[in-house]
Amino acid sequence: MTITLNMYQTLAAAVAVFFLGGFLKGKIPLFRKYCIPAPVIGGTIFSIVNCILYTEGIWNYSQDTVMQNWCMMLFFTSIGYMASLRLILRGGYLVFKMGIMVAILILLQNLIGISMAHVFGLPSLMGLADGSIPLVGGHGTAGSFGPVLEEMGLMNGTTIAFAAATFGLVSGSFIGGPIGELLVRRFSLISHETDNAAEETGERPALHPKDAAAAYLNMDHFMYAFGQLLLAMGIGTYVSAFFSSIGLVFPGYIGGMIVAAIIRNVSEITEWYGSYQQECEVLGGMCLNIFLSCALMSLKLWQLASLAVPLTLTLLIQVALIGAFAYFIIFRVMGGGYEAAVMAAGTCGFGLGATPNAIANMNAMCERYGSAHTAYFVIPLIGAFVVDFLNASILMVFMNLLK
Repeated sequence: MTITLNMYQTLAAAVAVFFLGGFLKGKIPLFRKYCIPAPVIGGTIFSIVNCILYTEGIWNYSQDTVMQNWCMMLFFTSIGYMASLRLILRGGYLVFKMGIMVAILILLQNLIGISMAHVFGLPSLMGLADGSIPLVGGHGTAGSFGPVLEEMGLMNGTTIAFAAATFGLVSGSFIGGPIGELLVRRFSLISHETDNAAEETGERPALHPKDAAAAYLNMDHFMYAFGQLLLAMGIGTYVSAFFSSIGLVFPGYIGGMIVAAIIRNVSEITEWYGSYQQECEVLGGMCLNIFLSCALMSLKLWQLASLAVPLTLTLLIQVALIGAFAYFIIFRVMGGGYEAAVMAAGTCGFGLGATPNAIANMNAMCERYGSAHTAYFVIPLIGAFVVDFLNASILMVFMNLLK
């Protein structure tokens, strides 16, 4: 039996998969503990069922990819929109230091991946598929760079990257808290909470849920935000085409990210028009959920059988790397105090998974040992505004060197 879904049917299936993941996340504490996103839960279940049905010869499933690619483009364009120089500069020296550390981590992840690929006699591109693409990048970057790796000659690049991203997502939550707690116990660290800590780090007080909802539910703001993202996507195609014309290889969304960052920063510098960060975050998050659901639904897990051993060993080494990097490097470079220990725990989260995992790791520590206001400013800022740009830039260099 052959199942082929058109664009509308694919969207409906993706939403159903997302709803399934959300339902299971609400019912199963383990999913909430490790901050596993609803589309990852539902999409993984679908891909497992699809694998069983395919290998048993029951069905052959395929789906339309138009809206999957569109949602991917809008999500990464919204990431570009988050790159506010004003916010990054507000973080000052700590953000700069953490940015340098993340860049080094990205380089190490890719070098380890490429080295392990050579050990097993696999293509060098395999090292990117289980390097920073799925680890620092997460499922979103895995889904966008995977097809590019396949175009460059890596068979099953998307499936490999998604499998690595799922492994990293759980691992990052698993090791972050213990590493932070080990640092606290070993160095007898304590929280230095002060009343003006939030002011000193530039944090803004959290909105009351009703106020936050009111801020989000402004139709005009959403329209202007959506319009700016669509403009960036459209103009960005010309930027991407230019880079392609000079022989560079990278995902098509890079142009949109660059243009969106320009639109955002011109707005903040000149005040000629408004900028709409919250609305763009919501729109980008919605598209990410649809994109991930679609991408995970299309995985062909049976293609991983021959790579199980090299992939598992490489990922275990990657987990050991980030654990050692957080413990010995991040902790010391970021000051060696309690705030640095919390940042080390957070780095394990977004270095192997995503920013929500980093926040979950820090929450677990702060609930036990006390507040860490600076960590809560630096880590989300790096995760939201810096890491994706750094990762994409460094990956572009690796991919063009390996092509």
